[in-house]
Amino acid sequence: MTSIRAAGGTHVGLVRKRNEDALYQGQWLFAVADGLGGHVAGDVASSTAIDALKPYDRKVEPRELAESLGKAVNDANEALRRHIRGEPQLRGMGTTMVAFMWSGDTAVLANIGDSRAYLLRNRGCLTRISEDHTYQHLLAGAAIVPTLPEKITRFLDGRQDGRSPDVTRHQLHAGDRFVLCSDGLSSHVPHDVIENALQSEGDPAQAVNALIRSALDHGGPDNVTVLVIDVAE
Repeated sequence: MTSIRAAGGTHVGLVRKRNEDALYQGQWLFAVADGLGGHVAGDVASSTAIDALKPYDRKVEPRELAESLGKAVNDANEALRRHIRGEPQLRGMGTTMVAFMWSGDTAVLANIGDSRAYLLRNRGCLTRISEDHTYQHLLAGAAIVPTLPEKITRFLDGRQDGRSPDVTRHQLHAGDRFVLCSDGLSSHVPHDVIENALQSEGDPAQAVNALIRSALDHGGPDNVTVLVIDVAE
């Protein structure tokens, strides 16, 4: 029987005065949300979205995972819509999200925005398993356009159009290590440094601490949030 061990942590970073990240570490569901910097109440957006996910932290059949997680993310977007309707001054707030739900030997991942998911299998190479929803990623030849901003093209903000996440299914294997993180880690810490920390730290909590320390060592300009999820028999 598959079992999960997980740990999570967050840090405001060395520059920001407010932590606009939020995370949820449950039994069947794990998630990271990153409130959009420069928008109204990013911290309210991320915490509202995470709170809306919590009722979905329950065991479902593996075949129902994608539908259940899709509904959870939709409810998170609806929660933002209701919050904005009640407090119109919050119009414009939004958040990214990456979420992981599992059952049996199957997991489903949902992501929207640029918060990321990685997989380290049997302490081998680290693979990114989510796609960033940014102009830089979506436009061909973006790397050779130096003035192109890294704006997020898809996120949760209470509106209906274009707010659906990418949803992917993954087979779980003993020794798998999944990582969910905000871009406070992925945008500032090189891929090989993240990989080395995950390979060298055996305990999920130690791995989380090592990754947050790496983000701070690289200047810590943004809030950083990390969840490490280990799969065992």
